[in-house]
Amino acid sequence: MPYSGQEYARSFVMHRAALVDLLDQVPEDRGEFSAWEGGMTFRALADHLAGASDRFARMMAGETPSPVEPSADLAEARERLRAGLESTRTFLAGLSDEQLARRVQAFGGREMPAYTLADFLVQHEAHHKGQVWMMARMIGLKPPMFVRLG
Repeated sequence: MPYSGQEYARSFVMHRAALVDLLDQVPEDRGEFSAWEGGMTFRALADHLAGASDRFARMMAGETPSPVEPSADLAEARERLRAGLESTRTFLAGLSDEQLARRVQAFGGREMPAYTLADFLVQHEAHHKGQVWMMARMIGLKPPMFVRLG
């Protein structure tokens, strides 16, 4: 197994906390900005990441994920993302080595160890966070460091 639950939690928080910091700088009236036609907006990306961390956690726990309704505005999406930071951190930190090694159903019925989903969760967060960094620069913001340390 590549990492412990505590290490997955620490890695996730470094990315999510930096994302929350940047989204706090995005003006409310720019919440529907997207970098390209049909691309996700700041609000949609925040919702997507908040929902994804919940879905990954449910799959790792052997549960069936449920769909998430879109937030009404950027403020609501930010709050959802912030709440997901703590709930996902707590979930990941609490995973034992045995739980991480347990095979679970994911993505269209594929079976894989839970740690593979934990890896994917952190990678997915970093991928979409990069899109937010680019979009922030497009509207004139200067993003913070790409991860929050400490």
